[in-house]
Amino acid sequence: MQTAVVPSEYFDRRRPVWVVPDSVPAIVPRSARLTEPQWVAVYRWAALGGDLLAAVIGVSIALLTRFGYQVGGAYLVFGSLLPLAWVAAVAMSKGYEPRFFGAGPDEFRSILRSGAGLTAVVAIVSYATKSEIARGFVVLAIPATVLLALLLRYGLRRDLSRHRYRGRCMRRVLVVGRNGQASTLSEHLEKRPSDGFRVVATCRPRGDGRPHREHDALLLGPDELDEADIMAAVDRHAVDVVAVASDPELAGQSLRRLSWALEQKGVELIVSPGIIEVAGPRISVRPVAGLSLLHLERPSVSGGPHLLKGVFDRMLALILVIVLSPLLLGLAVAVRLSSKGPVLFRQRRVGRSGEEFSMLKFRSMFVDAEQRLGDLHALSDGNGMLFKMRDDPRVTSLGRILRRFSLDELPQLINVLRGEMSLVGPRPPLPQEVALYAADDTRRMLVKPGLTGLWQVSGRSDLSWEESVVLDLRYVDNWSMTLDLLILWKTARAVIRGSGAY
Repeated sequence: MQTAVVPSEYFDRRRPVWVVPDSVPAIVPRSARLTEPQWVAVYRWAALGGDLLAAVIGVSIALLTRFGYQVGGAYLVFGSLLPLAWVAAVAMSKGYEPRFFGAGPDEFRSILRSGAGLTAVVAIVSYATKSEIARGFVVLAIPATVLLALLLRYGLRRDLSRHRYRGRCMRRVLVVGRNGQASTLSEHLEKRPSDGFRVVATCRPRGDGRPHREHDALLLGPDELDEADIMAAVDRHAVDVVAVASDPELAGQSLRRLSWALEQKGVELIVSPGIIEVAGPRISVRPVAGLSLLHLERPSVSGGPHLLKGVFDRMLALILVIVLSPLLLGLAVAVRLSSKGPVLFRQRRVGRSGEEFSMLKFRSMFVDAEQRLGDLHALSDGNGMLFKMRDDPRVTSLGRILRRFSLDELPQLINVLRGEMSLVGPRPPLPQEVALYAADDTRRMLVKPGLTGLWQVSGRSDLSWEESVVLDLRYVDNWSMTLDLLILWKTARAVIRGSGAY
């Protein structure tokens, strides 16, 4: 069937008009299409160099700590080989694959897997050859290498994110699918520039008419999508990635042939299953009766992993209470002297499975704050469900400082020790909020509320109610210890910046 291709229109966001580019991208030769973008090569070499540097520093720290300046020749040889073994371990763990650069946790997981694998290999080789390798050296060298490699890779990713927010180091994407699904997929791909996707064109059947998202280039195909139209668009727009929205017309053998054709051109294929807000650990593809079926596992809300989470929460909370006890005592005295009233503010909140508990905070308002609330409702800066004011007259001078750096929430460590809260979890709601919950919102109470959470590191009071619910549900559906550790790390940054706190 003859195909009408109209890729020359796109909507310039800076000027609300349809414009025609001065030139249309020419068809790119196959040999050129297989060449990686320059930024990929730079990133890979920087990552490899960082891993090598981390291993050299880690080995040096271990040698000096364990042996001082009297290092034997055997350990010098072993120490010189360990950085090479470390880089090889990261490579085998797919730590240098471009698809993981700057997006998702797989880069960091590859480093953690490499550390565990290299430790196991050293132990097995030492046992098999009856070598007397000092355990103190291994215990220092590999963990130090892992830690330094994680820090260097994190810095490298931050630098890549800064470039991507400026529109550089992006992967050009062709979205394929029906109008509604293609539009939704395009919006999600471009939602976070740090992921590195830029949608340059959309391929849709002719019957879908004009696109919902006017800034997309418009590519009109026949009544049904086929491989020839998609490959023509790939060459015309010189894309790096083809993203297929869920579409029954482009599946099975058609999708398989498309993957073969794209493989020949060095173009990546990604397929959206139409499932949103579900992370990788819950999704797996398993062969069943000759078919590759997508399995969606149930979220982990109980059992062994959550028992581990409870133990981790209480141990870390106890350590924090002991370490921060001078600060807690000083803040208690300051609150007591700053204004009349109790040191701690107690408020009824709803926890896991709808059980209410008394949440603790350092008092940051005057004692008559609740009585004055009715006069201030019209001035709320909150998200519709919650009352918030940027310049709340009920907040004391000390209270503004406490809220700015979230110091008023430190007494909630006691709630964590009691088992009423977790260090990380959904925001603890008020009973009157729960009374207004829709059916989906109640899912937030499948886990314990947290002292911090995705809402804390994603804008806090600046979020709308709908955004807060989406973040909490995302956490409940995709919980893992790795996610908890990542949120705790980001919380420290959010608290220091004081973003969204008032």
